[in-house]
Amino acid sequence: PKPIPPTTSLSASSCPLFDGSSDADISRAADILRKGIPVAFPTETVYGLGAIATDDAAVARIYEAKGRPSDNPLILHVADGEAGLKRFAKDGSVSDDARLLAKEFWPGPLSICVQSEPKELRGKRAVAGLATVVLRVPSHPVALKLLRALGPDTPVAAPSANVSGRPSPTRAKHVVDDLAHKGLIGGVVDGGEVGCSVGIESTIVDCSHAGGGLTILRPGGVTKEQIEACVGHPVLDAPAAPHPA
Repeated sequence: PKPIPPTTSLSASSCPLFDGSSDADISRAADILRKGIPVAFPTETVYGLGAIATDDAAVARIYEAKGRPSDNPLILHVADGEAGLKRFAKDGSVSDDARLLAKEFWPGPLSICVQSEPKELRGKRAVAGLATVVLRVPSHPVALKLLRALGPDTPVAAPSANVSGRPSPTRAKHVVDDLAHKGLIGGVVDGGEVGCSVGIESTIVDCSHAGGGLTILRPGGVTKEQIEACVGHPVLDAPAAPHPA
């Protein structure tokens, strides 16, 4: 990726910390994202490191900051689940199971994988060249404020805001300590007292199979039992190797 200009280069001691309760600070964080620089923000699961998913250079900074393999796709966060599915799902439609899950668990700690073929995502780093997309609507009020500031269906790619392999962050300070010294992020939105109540990553459920059936790609904040109770049929267990954070 292109280097961030010196005026926005960061160290752990100079990383901007935005107040998640301030509309002005949320607006500043949104402006940085629009300029193609990643920003960390709180969700109800863990802090995420976000970039607008259609901006390949910004997404490349996420992979670089985390040391994450580039063939590992990212979850796209949107403010409005219905608008996000309409924009990014293949032909704007999804399975009945996917709709049931979205209605039951969005906003919340469930990420839903669906078939996707919009031109704006084709070949983009965020989806790692796949014909599927993973979408989520977080429930954390600060995350929703930031996403709404960008637009209801603007996709923000955001894995956990940590170096891959290290513990996922649940406080703004964790993000600063782990990532700010790399000079690749534009700041951290502090969730303050509204912490990451779930404390583990979202569950990823694959609803993309043409013949139906669901597979848990990564266990997380929503249990297999909750998913099965929602859709009314068995769900395949997570694979032995968990989906990386």
